[in-house]
This record gives sequence, C-alpha cells and structure tokens, in this order.
Amino acid sequence: MSALSVALTAAVGALAGAAARPVVFARSVPAPTVARSSCPHCGSAVLDRRLPFLPFSGRCPACSEKIGPRPLAPEAAAAIAFAVVAAGGASGWFAAAQYWVAACGVALALIDLAVQRLPDILTLPACGGTLILLSAAAVAGESGSLGRAAAAAAVLTIVFLLIALTGAMGLGDVKFAPAIGALLGWSSWTILFWGAAAGFVVGAVSEVARMVAGRARRTHVSFGPYMVIGALAVSVAAACPPS
Repeated sequence: MSALSVALTAAVGALAGAAARPVVFARSVPAPTVARSSCPHCGSAVLDRRLPFLPFSGRCPACSEKIGPRPLAPEAAAAIAFAVVAAGGASGWFAAAQYWVAACGVALALIDLAVQRLPDILTLPACGGTLILLSAAAVAGESGSLGRAAAAAAVLTIVFLLIALTGAMGLGDVKFAPAIGALLGWSSWTILFWGAAAGFVVGAVSEVARMVAGRARRTHVSFGPYMVIGALAVSVAAACPPS
C-alpha cells in the first residue's frame, strides 16, 4: 500500500479515536457503576445525549479539571493502529475485521488502563462484529477459514477463562478473547498461538520495564492493551505479502 493510502487510513483512524473519546470517558468508571456523563469534580454535564462530544484537551469545560483520556491519546492510538493495519496490506472483509478489532481495542485498552476493566458494551460488539466480518470474508471466498476462526475463538476463551479462575486475569479479558481468537484463527492455528503468546510477552516486557523504572503497579495489571497489541501485530505480520 502506498504511503498516501497509509496516511489517509491513519486519518480515518484518528477520526475513529475521536469518536471513541466520549465512550472512554463515559465507561472509565469502577464497577459496579455502568457509565457517567458528568464531571466527577464539579458535577456539570459533560456529554450531551444528542451529540456526545468530549474536548480534545481531556478537561472539563466548566472547571478545567482532567476528566478523560490524555489530550489526543485516543486519536493518536487509533491513527497508529489503523496505519499499521493498512501497511500490512490485507484487503477485503478480513482487513475490515482487523480495523474493527483495532478500533474497539483502542477504546478498551484506554478504559482498561484507567480503571482495570473491559466493559461489556465494547467487548460484546467487538466479538460480534469480528465474527460477522469474518463470515462476510468467508462468503466472499477470501483466504482463511471461518470454521477455524470460530473454533479458535472458543479455544482462546476457554484458556483465558481457566487463567481467570486462578485470579490472574479479569473476566473482561475473557469476554474480549473471542474477538482476538477469531481474528487470529482465521489465518491459522499457528497464528493463534503466536498472537495470543505475543500479548503475554509484550505484557511481561512492559511490566518489567515499569519495575525497573520504579513504576510497577501494585494492583491488577491491565492486560487488555497487551492483548490488542500482540494480536494485531501478529495478524498484520501474517497478512503482509512476501517481499
């Protein structure tokens, strides 16, 4: 794909990130709270139900306190994710599935980093949308296997559930697993293995780096971002045409 096409795709990703900003703000609340629409500092309404919007500054328009994602964080993260997918060269419905996981994954990752949870309102559409797009890819005759994707989604979900039962992972990660498993399993079982393993490797390296820097978390580790990064990196690498 040309540099111009990648740049244009990154711009689309930035728009997706801007659309995700109010969702990240609304859902970055600890359980059992479902969502918020007002500033946690002054109580003034931040999100208009008719036209949800959050300032790019990430500050409340009324009191100027920090209320949401860091300035341009969702936009930049989504732009980078979309550019990486575009550079991978995948096309058709499978590429659409990659973009869908990237868009949902950016929002989920930012929420997970903020409050260590992956809300159902995003994990369920992520899984459903991925399976629908891969089904469309199968109908269109694209290279891959829908049956394997479905089986991989089930396998990864079971594995994550077993890990969650030990307390080492949250149920939100389990609910997001079908999307990751399906996307990776579409290509091959090998890609599923490496894509899932990549999340753990990225997470381990990141947490070790945080320990060295003296910034290790004392509470639950946010695994969602690592899931997304590992899965997309391996999925994109597998889709890259040989040189």
